[in-house]
Amino acid sequence: MRMTATPDFPFMRAMPVLDCSDMAATIAFWRDKLGFDGATWGEPPTFAIMQRGTASIAFALMPKNKVAVSRNWAAYLYVKDVDVLYAEYEALGVELPHPPETRVYNCREFVVDDPDGHIIAFGQVLNPDPLGPGLGNRVGRDRKTAPP
Repeated sequence: MRMTATPDFPFMRAMPVLDCSDMAATIAFWRDKLGFDGATWGEPPTFAIMQRGTASIAFALMPKNKVAVSRNWAAYLYVKDVDVLYAEYEALGVELPHPPETRVYNCREFVVDDPDGHIIAFGQVLNPDPLGPGLGNRVGRDRKTAPP
């Protein structure tokens, strides 16, 4: 059964919510190293939303042995100029596993690990497509490259 979206009910944006084991360390990393501002809830804080520009990531405090960490990207944040951001983070002493790389899906990107080991990717779309970042090569009805 094929389902379709309701065209008159657009989504506005998405915000990942990641577990963290040390809220103070998480906030300090995102604020002092990555340049995000934020707000917290609870005393001591048990929930935070960190924001830079229009990108937001939320964090929920969990016991260390309960923090779920994927070795895939936990979030992918699109930026205007990934090389400028990389240089900013390098100057701030952020641990950067590798410099920005251009990928086959039309993005240039690099990653950082946050204090709990979440992999956060920062990417720049090189050739924007009306379908959205990285979607110009997808197979589907809208591109008439696959049967309905």
